[in-house]
Amino acid sequence: MTQHDTLWINGTLSIITEQGVAETLQTGAIACKDGLISLISPMDKLGDTPSNLATKVIDLEGKCLTPGLIDCHSHLVFGGNRAKEFNLRLQGQSYEQIAKQGGGIMSTVNHTRAATEQQLEHDARSRLALLVSDGVTSIEIKSGYGLTFKDEEKMLRVARRLGDTSPVTVTTTFLGAHALPPEYTNNRSGYLDLVCKEMLPKLHAQGLIDSVDAFCESIAFSVDEVEQVFQAATDLGLPVKLHAEQLSNSGGAELAAKYHALSADHLEYLDETGVQAMATSGSVAVLLPGAFYMLRETQKPPVQLLRDYQVPIALATDINPGSSPVLSARLMMVLGCQEFGLTPEEALRGMTINAAKALGKSDSVGSLQIGKAADLAIWDVQQPFELAYWLGGNKAESVIKAGSCIYQRPENVIF
Repeated sequence: MTQHDTLWINGTLSIITEQGVAETLQTGAIACKDGLISLISPMDKLGDTPSNLATKVIDLEGKCLTPGLIDCHSHLVFGGNRAKEFNLRLQGQSYEQIAKQGGGIMSTVNHTRAATEQQLEHDARSRLALLVSDGVTSIEIKSGYGLTFKDEEKMLRVARRLGDTSPVTVTTTFLGAHALPPEYTNNRSGYLDLVCKEMLPKLHAQGLIDSVDAFCESIAFSVDEVEQVFQAATDLGLPVKLHAEQLSNSGGAELAAKYHALSADHLEYLDETGVQAMATSGSVAVLLPGAFYMLRETQKPPVQLLRDYQVPIALATDINPGSSPVLSARLMMVLGCQEFGLTPEEALRGMTINAAKALGKSDSVGSLQIGKAADLAIWDVQQPFELAYWLGGNKAESVIKAGSCIYQRPENVIF
C-alpha cells in the first residue's frame, strides 16, 4: 500500500522554514497525504521507487517548486476603476490632491455602493483567477469601500463566499476606518462610533471578520482615532493590522506594535523608533511596491533598519483600483527587489512564510514543511531566484492547493 497520495520528483525545491532559513534542494522530491506535506527528500534518499511510494507520481523535470504564494494585503472586492485618476497623476497631481478633490478612496466607495453583490463577486472572482494563475494559494481581502453597515457587510459577504467557493484560502479583514464618508464630514466621532459600536460587533457576530485594519494617515484617521478602533477590536478578541506611515510618519507603527498587530503595512516613512517597536511586538512589515511604483513615490521603506532589527518583511499586491491595480503577485517580488533593494530570497520569503505570519497562519502554510498544507507552486524556471528576474510572463506551470491542482498552465503555442 502506498504511503502518499501524490509524489513530485526531480524538482528544485525551495525549502524555506518557519524561521525563514532558506535552502535549495536541487534534485528533490515532495509528497502529500490527505492535503498535507508528508515527505521532503533528496531523490537519492527516497528509499524506494516512486511508484511504490505514491498513488500518483509527477516528474518535475528540474522545474522549481516553492510554497504557494500568499497575498497578505489586498482590496480585491471593489466596484469600478480609477483609470482617470491614473491619468491625472501622470499630469502631476498627487494622490493626496486627488483625494481632496473627491477622488481617491471615495470614488471607489461610490462605485462599490452602487454595485450589486453579484457584480462585485463576478469582478473579484475574475481578478482572483488571475492571481491564482500567478501562484497564489491564500489571500487576504479587506472591506473599506462601503463605509455603511450594509455596504461593508456586502463586501465581506462577497469575500467570504469567494473563500467558500474558490480553491484558495481567503482571510477577511474589516477596514471600516478606511476613509471618512461624506455624510459624516462634520461628524468624525459619529462615524467612529458607527464603526466601533455597530459595524464591528454586528459584522463579527455574523462571522464575517477575521481581523481589523485601519488607515492611519493625515487624509484618513489619526493615531487617537485608530486606537478607538483597535480597542474595540481587541475587546472582541480580533487581531489588528494597520496601514501605517505611507505618506507621512504619524506614529502608526508604534500604535500597531502597542496592540501586537499582525502587521503594519506600507511603511515608507517608518523611522527607527517604529522599527524598534515592531521588532519588540513581533509585527510583520508588509511592503507594497505596487502602490509605491504607481504613485511614483520616492521615499522608500527602511529595509536595512528592518533587517537590522530582524523584523520579518512581507510583500503583497495591495490590489485596489486607485494606487495599486496589480494583477500579478510575482511582479511584486520583482519590484520588491528593483524598487526596495530586497534580495530574491527575501522577496520569496516575503510572499510565502512572512506573508503567512502577517495573516497569523504560519503554523499551517507558507513553507515546505512536513505537516503543513500542501499548498505549492510549480514554476517554469530552474532556480528560485529567477522568480524575481523575469519581468512578466506566465511562469506558474501548476498551482496546488491542499494537494490538488487548482491551476494548470495551457501549453505554450510554438510558432
